[in-house]
Amino acid sequence: MSVSNPLPHDSAELHVTGQAQYVDDIPTPSGTLHLAFGVSTIARGEITNMDLQPVRDAAGVVMVLTAEDLPFENDVSPSIHDEPLLSDGNVHYMGQPLFVVVADSHEAARKAARLGEISYSETRPLLTIDDAMAAGSHFEDGPRIWNKGNAAAAIENAPHRLVEIFEMGGQEHFYLEGQAALVQPQDNGDMLVRSSTQHPTEIQHKVADAIGQSMHAVRVETRRMGGGFGGKESQGNALAVACAIAASITGRACKMRYDRDDDMVITGKRHDFRIKYDVGFDDQGRILGIDFLQLARCGWAQDLSLPVADRAMLHSDNAYLIENIRIESHRLKTNTQSATAFRGFGGPQGMLGVERVMDHIAHHLGKDPLDVRLVNYYAEQSGQAFEKTNETPYGQEVTDFVLNDLTERLIKECDYEARRNAVREWNAANAVLKKGIAFTPVKFGISFTLTHLNQAGALVHVYQDGSIRMNHGGTEMGQGLNQKVAQVAASRFGVTMSAVRITATDTDKVPNTSATAASSGSDLNGMAVRNACDLIKARMADFIGGYHQCRPEDVTFAGGLLHAGDNVMTFAQAAKLCYENRISLSATGFYKTPNLEWDRIQGRGRPFYYFAYGAAVTEVVIDTLTGENRILRADILHDAGSSLNPALDIGQVEGAYVQGAGWLTTEELVWDDAGRLQTHAPSTYKIPACSDRPDIFNVALYENSNAEETIYRSKAVGEPPFMLGISAFMALSDAIAACGQTYPNLQAPATPESVLKAVQRVHNA
Repeated sequence: MSVSNPLPHDSAELHVTGQAQYVDDIPTPSGTLHLAFGVSTIARGEITNMDLQPVRDAAGVVMVLTAEDLPFENDVSPSIHDEPLLSDGNVHYMGQPLFVVVADSHEAARKAARLGEISYSETRPLLTIDDAMAAGSHFEDGPRIWNKGNAAAAIENAPHRLVEIFEMGGQEHFYLEGQAALVQPQDNGDMLVRSSTQHPTEIQHKVADAIGQSMHAVRVETRRMGGGFGGKESQGNALAVACAIAASITGRACKMRYDRDDDMVITGKRHDFRIKYDVGFDDQGRILGIDFLQLARCGWAQDLSLPVADRAMLHSDNAYLIENIRIESHRLKTNTQSATAFRGFGGPQGMLGVERVMDHIAHHLGKDPLDVRLVNYYAEQSGQAFEKTNETPYGQEVTDFVLNDLTERLIKECDYEARRNAVREWNAANAVLKKGIAFTPVKFGISFTLTHLNQAGALVHVYQDGSIRMNHGGTEMGQGLNQKVAQVAASRFGVTMSAVRITATDTDKVPNTSATAASSGSDLNGMAVRNACDLIKARMADFIGGYHQCRPEDVTFAGGLLHAGDNVMTFAQAAKLCYENRISLSATGFYKTPNLEWDRIQGRGRPFYYFAYGAAVTEVVIDTLTGENRILRADILHDAGSSLNPALDIGQVEGAYVQGAGWLTTEELVWDDAGRLQTHAPSTYKIPACSDRPDIFNVALYENSNAEETIYRSKAVGEPPFMLGISAFMALSDAIAACGQTYPNLQAPATPESVLKAVQRVHNA
């Protein structure tokens, strides 16, 4: 059986040998044109004059387009049509595209794009959360507020109370392959678009609108991406649309790719948040009531900010049963890059808020933070006579909670108690280097919160020689989705993996796809492929059964063979026999996630099909004289259900942890007072390197068949382990706490500067 085998990534050899083909590697037709944006140099204002003659006169330039030259829609927004491809005269952030250069080479286009002479009437930009709050600059009419119980009364009557404000920064996606698109004109005004995108159907939709065609005139193909992390869910729209418009006007193939600096300056990041918490709790650390104020800086356009902020609210409980909670969320409009989807999609921000609360409560009571977390956990199983209902703040019953057992196993296996004692002894004996250790859990909901996106299609062909070719709506960005789905197909037909080939994601083959996001790629597309395979299997079994005079249900597929009563044939022989008897060996499959119901305005319902769980223990050391720090060890136990591919899932957990720790420790976005992004290149923005991973890195999967009927009872593993990196941040806070008696109040990201400030604050208190 192919499912559950730890097989390597299907393109692993191509990746390491450099043979894997990305958009920029595709051979381009003779005469292909190259595009680059000319961008604004102010953060807010109006364009008073735009002299582009020097751009048009530059070497290699074929054409320059402004908003007035666009034939149809000047819009690349994924939501409310508030994001023009090219400025309509108003400037909303520094780096906003104002015009597009079409030239005979990439270098010529980039050089010319810098020659525009633009005059502005400047307005003071709104850059910070404070600026936006003072100006009342929101994307919705006021805040979104959800309630469960009576938080105010519970807080007021609690034996203990804490109030604090916590800042957390954004994050650059820093995918290895930058944004890229190649568009080739076809007959009848049609367009073939090759895009590095997580959402081919959205590219199809936006391109069709831009060139005044129906969606059937646009075909979008995505073979693979060199990373996405949410940054290619909507940010690729601008490149594909610009290329399609230029191709439509010139009749020539057009290509566009951002250099790293352009990519970082133009595209959106993870939303940075400010969270204020007011919490009341008892002597054991059990939360009696809590009030969260979440302020999200969303940037200049709405993009996906509303569902991102919603998901931050949805994960404000994380693993904890809170009877009285109020969550108030502000989605703030600022003159910065439009914040967008990023791995976890708001969940990490909401989860980090409540984990900070647990840490603060433990420090206040002088308890081990692990004990405070345990006393607040949801109950292990539903159906028992609970003292309290196992209900989330949004009304969904938690019926699959496994963290009590998972935590017990992890704590035992990583020798947590002895190591915490060793950390105390180390800190008592060392004045300069201080160690910290922390445990944090994860409970992450799986499904798109926009319910209609929870669907997928697939197309499967069985050829007469027994080989299988298939296509599905998911996109491969390095996570191994294609390999997992191929394993599903091989398992359904009982053949080896060599018999199965997955083709590039293509809107010609599978229409109306959802973005590969929300950790649902394997769940949705795996089930759609299974459906298509089973339709073909049923036709084959029905015919072969009749051919050999046995019941269709007695025809079995296994080991590359078909057994029909006493008759045995290879799968290839069976396929040929079916073909020769005019049995259809092609099928489309479809799947929609069941049992979802969600009212985002009221904040009530069942937005998630199930929850994925995990936990991490991280040990760190800090230098109290410089703030420099290292992760010494990480121990992780993560719930992937009945894993489709343990090797790929463990790899996802490892990568997600490092990326999550990077968000909270090294990755810092900095804008100056004019709204200019200062951290716009690898020289100024520090992602984790290989040397930043823990010296001891123990990762295991928790054996746990999914209670819901997912594909082979597996669980999503894309986003949930990202939040395991929170344990690294909490371990740093623990190390700083050893420097004095005051709570460190460490802010994120915990760069060396931030750590040093917190150390000094604790020392001087």
